[in-house]
This record gives sequence, structure tokens and C-alpha cells, in this order.
Amino acid sequence: MGSGFACRSCLEAVWPMVAPCPAIPGRAAVTGLPAYAEASEAELLAWSAGGDRRAFDEIVARHGRFALRVALRLIPDPALAEDVVQDAMLRAWSRAGDFDPRRASFTSWLYRIVVNRCIDQRRRLQLDPLPDDFDQADPAEGAEATLQARERAAALVGALQALPVRQRAAMTLVYDEGLSGAEAGRALGLSAKAVERLLARARAFLRARLLPADE
Repeated sequence: MGSGFACRSCLEAVWPMVAPCPAIPGRAAVTGLPAYAEASEAELLAWSAGGDRRAFDEIVARHGRFALRVALRLIPDPALAEDVVQDAMLRAWSRAGDFDPRRASFTSWLYRIVVNRCIDQRRRLQLDPLPDDFDQADPAEGAEATLQARERAAALVGALQALPVRQRAAMTLVYDEGLSGAEAGRALGLSAKAVERLLARARAFLRARLLPADE
């Protein structure tokens, strides 16, 4: 699978595994028309739970890019990250009826599914190291500056990938995606205080790994 990810395309290869949706009287037949485009996520999930595949297509169209962005932070191989997103979206489809807006926001619910699938995948697989040319330096830079830039980038990538997966997930949700500690906690199944502890440990780990190289 290529790295060019389109919102709706992540499920195209696996949708045949899902039974075709029945006709829904009175509802627009094409994703993007008002009945779907104006619906809330809770409504779309309720329709999905009833077998309306087009309703879930709308969810993928709205949230597929964000799901892949989160996955790429935890699984840097684009093809593998897309596979994980496919798996997470299929799981969300199969569990659409379990969503309860009184217990969590839709975003937290979906984050939790995506993050948990990423954590499971990282536990199962030993990811390959990044290729030697992952950082394309400006050829106009001097040799010494180029070497320093590569060394710093390699140190940062190495430190981030060495983080325990839950610490890395917490950093992704809070610092990259802008979630509050409470929202990240709901996505990870933790309290806000537990997320704060994960972030503190992650910052301490990164300082210990990176500061000596700058001294």
C-alpha cells in the first residue's frame, strides 16, 4: 500500500469484508449529502450500528487523516501505519453500537481504538530502523553543519523511538494533537494525573538522552 492516504481510501480494500448496507429510507444515498454531512458523529455511529455503511464512510472521511497522523507518530512506517488504521477503523465499525456519548466524546473513543491498535502492533513487531537517508540535508550547507544536523536529528529520532509506547502515545495526544490531559487520559484509559506522570517521565527521559549531546 502506498503512503498517499486519502480520507476514504483506507477502507476501500477491506470494505468487501463488510456486508452491504441496506437501503435507508429518507436518508441521502451518497456520502457528503446533507443527511450524512450534517449529522453528528453520534448519529453516524448509530446509523453504522444499524448496518449503514455509508454513514461510516462519512466518519472515515472526517477522521481518517487524523487517525493516520496519530498512527504515524507511533508507527513510523507509513504502509504499516495505514494497515493499523484500516484495522482500527474496522474495529470502530464493528463496535459502533458500543459508543456511549455520556461516557466519552467521539474523538476520545476513536483515539483510544487507534492508539490501542498501535500499541498492540508495536508489541507484536520489531520495527525496522529508519533508512540512512531519512533526513535530507540542504546540499548548500557546509559539511560540518550537515553532520551536526544529521547527528541531532538522529539523536532526536532515536530518543523518541526509545520511549516506552505509552509515554510516546501520551506525548502524541497532548503535544501533537492538542488534547487536554483529561482527554488524552480517556483515550488511553488512564486518569489525567496518570497522563501527567507519563509526560513527566517522557520529558525526563528525553532530557537525559538529548542534553548531554548539546553540552
